[in-house]
Amino acid sequence: MPAPIPSPAAPQLHVRVVRFPIQGTFTIARGSKTEALVVEAKLYDGTFSGKGECVPYARYGESVEGVRDLITSLKDDIAAGLDRAGLQQRLPAGAARNALDCAFWDLEAKRSGMSAAQRAGCTPMRPLTTAYTLSLDTADAMAQAAAAANRPLLKLKLGAEGDPERLAAIRCAAPNSRLIVDANEGWNATILPQMLAACAQAGVELVEQPLPAGADDALAHMPHPITICADESVHDRAGLAALRGRYDAINIKLDKTGGLTEALALAEEAERLGFSRMVGCMLASSLAMAPALLVAQRAQVVDLDGPLLLAEDRSPALHYEESIVFPPEPALWG
Repeated sequence: MPAPIPSPAAPQLHVRVVRFPIQGTFTIARGSKTEALVVEAKLYDGTFSGKGECVPYARYGESVEGVRDLITSLKDDIAAGLDRAGLQQRLPAGAARNALDCAFWDLEAKRSGMSAAQRAGCTPMRPLTTAYTLSLDTADAMAQAAAAANRPLLKLKLGAEGDPERLAAIRCAAPNSRLIVDANEGWNATILPQMLAACAQAGVELVEQPLPAGADDALAHMPHPITICADESVHDRAGLAALRGRYDAINIKLDKTGGLTEALALAEEAERLGFSRMVGCMLASSLAMAPALLVAQRAQVVDLDGPLLLAEDRSPALHYEESIVFPPEPALWG
């Protein structure tokens, strides 16, 4: 991992909340939303600037206002010389550290003339196929959405009564699409064997977080007919080893790890421990996806479709061709 670039002039911190409307409504087992609210951190040293974006998540006790204020509280520390290395100890893993960590990476890239991907050892960067997410809805509505999407890899939001019917209808409507499922902690140990059997019958390749985090011990005592992936159960390296025997894969999200620095370290440790890697995202703009693409270069499953679900993205933005997402241009990030 490259050391941070020494600061020729301590950057000034600017923080703002940005709203992005969603195409229609985005629904998971925990609720629905019609807009993506993100917090943006910008570091500017008078010559170069770096940006990062995060999505505060109520499931982890975060709020937009709380994350914005936490980032803002570091303004004097940054002006006094706090850098990316110091940030790892200054803030815990979470959305606030993510926005600042990615802003530091971007600033370091601009100052050094070397891309963040080069500095992280993630070159050459390749275009990747991302999953495309279908919101939780009725079986008929999800089947129609699957057929209309016509994507090579579909991610299905499940976790409610009627999931076997949804799976069967979607598979019928999209016979050639690969399928992964995100239950968002919506199942329980009693129904889990039935749900996994339905997934296997539909040809699902991976299921994210079928049981609530903290109540997933049952996963160690039942067969895994398909890959079971930890999402809410894993944030950073601290809890990774304890997941062996329960999960086969982990979903790495920068808003959970607290930025690209820890995400890269988590991916390396997960590989060492034998976990498959998925790289995912919250519902956010291209600025949030760009650093995650570095981690995704060595992942088995990529789920970085956030901008595809928005009615309006940033400009400049990532370039998508259907489900293919291309590496970011420096004008966006890195």
